[in-house]
Amino acid sequence: MELNKINFGVDGDSITAGEQWSWHVYRTLGFASHYNVAVGSSVWYKRTFETVKGIVTTQDYDDPDFAGISGGWLETDDPVELQMRANNCAVVHIQKYLADVREGKAPVPDVFAFAMGTNDDADFLGDPEKALRGKSLDDNPDIDLFTEAGAMRWCIQKIAENFPDVRIFVLTPIQTAKTEHNAKIERQISEVFIKIANGMSVQLVDCHHGCGICEKFEVADGEGRYLMDGLHPKADGQAREGAFAAAQIRAKLY
Repeated sequence: MELNKINFGVDGDSITAGEQWSWHVYRTLGFASHYNVAVGSSVWYKRTFETVKGIVTTQDYDDPDFAGISGGWLETDDPVELQMRANNCAVVHIQKYLADVREGKAPVPDVFAFAMGTNDDADFLGDPEKALRGKSLDDNPDIDLFTEAGAMRWCIQKIAENFPDVRIFVLTPIQTAKTEHNAKIERQISEVFIKIANGMSVQLVDCHHGCGICEKFEVADGEGRYLMDGLHPKADGQAREGAFAAAQIRAKLY
């Protein structure tokens, strides 16, 4: 596989959106393209929110009344905004990505990377053993898209089914300045990420333990060594995570 012919697809949250670590991977490895559907504040799984006008739940991207996707995070009681926030998950991102490829807006990926989980709630991790049951995604009652495990399995398999030659990578979240948040991520990695990645036979890139961004040198709600606010990487943090991911992806492509 020639690196300069590889089309690179990406999904994630605010740490991935735009030209951050994945842009460095694209530039460092000399890939042919970089198509990124990451949106800030996103999670892996579908969600339900209560609003002043009733319950809203995640729509599918092809729903006739699809409201759109919002990366908003400030407090609001606007039901339309909350509907768009409920739509901000990897399941919908991947539905959009597949539609973009079908419509010629995005190239068929040779490599696809997921970098989600930072915003996921520990109460919605789900059961990875259950989520991995069965071969088909269709009418499979064991795949709960309102859990991290179920959504991760669904998203990985959707990409693999639609692009049989693609190489898929799942990046774990980076460390933040807050030990309690990092403990939540450690639980996600041990309970869900490793099991789903292994079960789906895709490569796991452990940024949490290997990219060099470390809680000891970061400041909660302030600027540290690599994070601007205890959570989001500064330019040198993006480059550092990107360099690590590029090396891992390059080594595991063959």
